[in-house]
Amino acid sequence: MNYTFDFKAVIESWDYLLQGAWLTVQLSIGAMVLGLIVAILCALGKTSGPKPVRWVINAYIEVVRNTPFLVQIFLIFFGLPTMGIRLSPDLAALIAMVVNVGAYATEIIRAGIESIQKGQIEAGLALGLKPLQVFRYIVIKPALRTVYPALTSQFILLMLSSSVVSAISADELTSVANNIQSQTFRSFEIYIVVTGIYLALAMMFSALFAGIYKLAFAYDTDRR
Repeated sequence: MNYTFDFKAVIESWDYLLQGAWLTVQLSIGAMVLGLIVAILCALGKTSGPKPVRWVINAYIEVVRNTPFLVQIFLIFFGLPTMGIRLSPDLAALIAMVVNVGAYATEIIRAGIESIQKGQIEAGLALGLKPLQVFRYIVIKPALRTVYPALTSQFILLMLSSSVVSAISADELTSVANNIQSQTFRSFEIYIVVTGIYLALAMMFSALFAGIYKLAFAYDTDRR
């Protein structure tokens, strides 16, 4: 093996890698927040909505979960322009990520909602709470607390899957790394550093989610 490792190209391009990593973080957080909203609405519609609404939501989930993420990105970025809708690569990437994670998170949150006993809901209504208050205080918060580990794992997977959006030239971390590699031909050095950055991002999000859990879901009994 005569290969000589040279990380000079990585060091010289470090600012570009950080810019790509920052866009990855922005896309991921945006998709997580919007995807969670989509998932909560869809889960509510699937558990208590009328039959036509449940049919539409089920169709959305089945289509997304049974088609490749890359094809979904291509459909949004290359397909929508044929209908007169043109999106920038970054916006198309965000929409694709929201649509994708929304479908997966819907099923996770639905399972959490269905874990709430009906007696608790009936007790809330008997106390005079409005349906929205019952959903907010009795249903959704305990449901999210129950499925929180699965939900955060799905979000971290989303962040790692964001590398796929490089296929439409969104300037996230993998796309920047590909550009640097095509100019320097230092494939191993570039991608080993990128691997480390993704690992650091995953650990950062894990720590962030742990902090959110302590602030939002950990009860006094959990802190003892």
